[in-house]
Amino acid sequence: MPEVRKGLIIVHTGPGKGKTTAALGTALRAVGQGLKVLMVQFIKGSWHYGELDAAKMLGDDRFKILPMGRGFVKVGAEKPDPEDVRMVEEAWKFASDEILSGRHDMVILDEINYAINYRMLAAEQVVDALKRKPEMEHVILTGRNAHPLLVELADLVTEMREVKHPYQKGIVAQRGIEY
Repeated sequence: MPEVRKGLIIVHTGPGKGKTTAALGTALRAVGQGLKVLMVQFIKGSWHYGELDAAKMLGDDRFKILPMGRGFVKVGAEKPDPEDVRMVEEAWKFASDEILSGRHDMVILDEINYAINYRMLAAEQVVDALKRKPEMEHVILTGRNAHPLLVELADLVTEMREVKHPYQKGIVAQRGIEY
C-alpha cells in the first residue's frame, strides 16, 4: 500500500482532562520533526501557563502560542460578555487567516469548541475555513462539546472521559499539570 500524506483535522473533545495537553504533545512531536506550529488560544489569556515558556524555549520560529482571550468566560443563562465575543471574533479572524496562509505545518485552535458551544462563533465558519486549508496542513481543535459538523469533518476525533480526578479529593490545580 503506498504511503499517503495528508494534513489531518483532529478534534480533542469530551469532559475529561487532557484535550489541550494532547494537542501540546502533538505539537512537541511536530516541532521535533521540523514542522512549524501555531497555537491560538481562544479563551485563555489572563493566567500564565507553562506551555507559553516552553514554546519560547523551542523558538518562536518553530512553535508560537498566542493567548487571545481573557480567561474564563461567564456562561449559563446569561449571554456571553460582548468583550469576550469580540475577542473570539478577533482570534478567529487571525486564526483563519493563518490557516489559509499556509505559513504553518500545524495550527492548533485551543478551546475553540467552547467558543462555538457558547455561541460566540459559528461552527459553519470554522468548517468552511477547514475545507479550504492547505492540503498538507494539520489542524487540531480542542474543547468540550465539539460541534457535530466538526466531528463529521475531522479525520481523527478523540473524546477524553474522566474516570477519576484529583479535584474529587479536594486537590487544587497543580503547576506543571493544569497550568
